[in-house]
Amino acid sequence: MVDAVSGEKPVILVGRKPTMNYVTAALLALNEGRGLVLRARGRAISRAVDVSQILLNRFAKDHEVKQVEIGTDELKREDGSVRPVSTISIVLDRKGAPAGRPRRSPP
Repeated sequence: MVDAVSGEKPVILVGRKPTMNYVTAALLALNEGRGLVLRARGRAISRAVDVSQILLNRFAKDHEVKQVEIGTDELKREDGSVRPVSTISIVLDRKGAPAGRPRRSPP
């Protein structure tokens, strides 16, 4: 989840599980004090936004969205064709903390 030596922010990959599962995982990561990055693609983008808003409005009121990065990944289908898929990265950190760029994962 996080590289303890380099101190990079933990990354939570949002997918098909219930929203509150990701909220719980995010709360555990925020308690470590380094902030976190929520990542999602495709249909899970709206769930990632929901997770960030639930965190900020209910549980982690001393945190804020530092950065939102959107993009497109190209996924190969089984038949060999390529399909574009939208992605989002939402960086959450304590209010007043400097914003950092999220770490991009290799394709």
